[in-house]
Parts: sequence; C-alpha cells; structure tokens
Amino acid sequence: MNFGVIGYGYWGPNIVRNLTSLEDSEVLAIAEMSPNARKRAQKAYPGINVTPDTMHVISSPKIDAIAIVTPVWTHYELAKAALENGKHVFVEKPFTSNAAQAEELINLAQNKNLTIMVDHTFLFTGAVKKIGQLLDEGTLGKLYYYDATRVNLGLFQHDINVLWDLAPHDLSIMDYLIKASPEAIVATGQKHLNGFEDVAYMTLYFPEKVIAHINVNWLSPVKVRTTLIGGEKRMLVWNDLEADEKIKVYDRGVDITSREGVYDLLVNYRSGDMWAPQLEQIEALRQELSYFVDCISSGQNPSNDGCAGLRVVKMLEAASESLNKRGALVYL
Repeated sequence: MNFGVIGYGYWGPNIVRNLTSLEDSEVLAIAEMSPNARKRAQKAYPGINVTPDTMHVISSPKIDAIAIVTPVWTHYELAKAALENGKHVFVEKPFTSNAAQAEELINLAQNKNLTIMVDHTFLFTGAVKKIGQLLDEGTLGKLYYYDATRVNLGLFQHDINVLWDLAPHDLSIMDYLIKASPEAIVATGQKHLNGFEDVAYMTLYFPEKVIAHINVNWLSPVKVRTTLIGGEKRMLVWNDLEADEKIKVYDRGVDITSREGVYDLLVNYRSGDMWAPQLEQIEALRQELSYFVDCISSGQNPSNDGCAGLRVVKMLEAASESLNKRGALVYL
C-alpha cells in the first residue's frame, strides 16, 4: 500500500514513522508547506520525496492512500481532492469543520468505493479496549456516567477552540463505549487569550439516564488525563498518565433498598476490592494504521470510518451552538 502524507508538523512525523515501519505499507511522498518541517522530513527520510506541492502528491498515480495530518479547516478540501483522485483517505481528528462537509465526503467515498478512516487513536489503546471489554462483560453493570478531565498548558490552536481540539478524543471514546447517541448537549466556556475558548465544559445527556461530562483546558498548570466511569456494580478510574496501572476497577457503590413509605430509604455503601487489570502493551497509532491497510485490502468498513467521524462532528457542532448561547441546552 503506497501512501502520501500531507502535513509533517506535530503529528505527521508519528504517522510517517508508523507507516514506514509496517510491512504492508510504504510512504512515497510527504507534502509540507513549512520549509523547516520539510528539512526535518528530508533528513529523517532521505528516500522519500518531500515537496511543498500538495496536489502533486494527491494526483500521483503511484499512490493508493493519502494521510491528511493538517489543521481541521483544510481537511474537507484535501480529503475531497484525494477521493476525487481515487485515493483512500486517513484523516486527523476532527474529521471536518462541519457535518455537511463530512456527509459529502462519506457519500463521495461510497460512490467511488473508497475507504475513509478518521484518526481516533485512543480506540486502539490497551486501556480503551479493556474498558470496552469490561462494559461488554457487564463487570461495571448498568452504566451511570462518564466523566473526563483532559487539561494541560497549551498547545494553543489558531483555528479552533479547546473543545474542537481536545474533546474529540473523549467523544470518540464515548461513541465507542456507550453505543448510543446523545439526546442533548450543554457546553460552557470562556475565551482569554486568542479569541477562541481555551477553557470549556461539556455535558452530554444519553438515553437510559447515562450522563457524560468533559472538562478541557489549555490553561492548566498541570497535565491531567483522568476519566471516571461509574456503573451500578463497579466503578473505574482511568489515568492515562500512569506508567503501569492505568486502569483501576473499584468494587464500590451504593445499594438502596426501600421499606414501606417513600421517605424510608435504606442506603448501604459497598466498599470492596480494587484491582488493576493487565493491558495490552501496543502503540495504538501503529495498530490503527495497520487496521487501515487491512480494511483497504479486504474491503472491510473500519469501525472509525467517516460515519464515526461525522457523529463526533455533530456533537462538536451542538456544543459550539450551546457555547455561543452561554450554556443553552441543544437537542440532537
């Protein structure tokens, strides 16, 4: 599978490194606007054609698939051009700037029998796979809530707010784990430095009384990547910055029994063991790109396809609408 990679900034080098290490793929060309980034690419990969000409890469008859690793406002035009040139497309998150663009690209790919994959890397981590397994097996019981904190100092984006930058990670994870679409969304936030919200909070109301909350922030003095998932039987803490025990499952919860009379509730707090399940030790991006190559070869539709990307974009659009109305409830 011959690849062209567009963008060699922050995430691009990781894409190129993993694609070149796969047995079934080869990177033939890298397109990058920045002269400094081009120099870095040429030094790291002297055998790869590095060019500022994006269309030269997209239109090359030797290339089968294009990886788009550029700012979100460029995704639609680049992905559309790649699909029109008969290339499969791997797109950095979020998929597009709005739902209409995403729908157009999905239809175009279907008409041309091409594959779109959106880079939702976390779905391929050992941690998210294990959480999915625990939920499927009923270890946590009926799901109550998903509560994520994803904060750090920077990296400030110049084209999108902190929700569009950081929240897609958790929205794609929720989409995978909760297996239902939110019914309504509330978002609040504030702009302090460059005209885009740099601190934001997002609440999602799912069916079956499941509630989710995301706290994202570019102005935190410390980096935090912690998620709490609460179920009827057990609760889970996922700290992605932990080296070893990233996931801890707590046999803790509340049992309520009712005697006669509506005010006569008996609350029993349950406090059992904690255990840390073993996680698969893999590089998620490598596994994701290998899966992309497999999907193209077999004609299989990837789980993180354009439709998964569209669902995340719709949630972000609803959050933006709520943000602009200072926390109004937006129904999906």
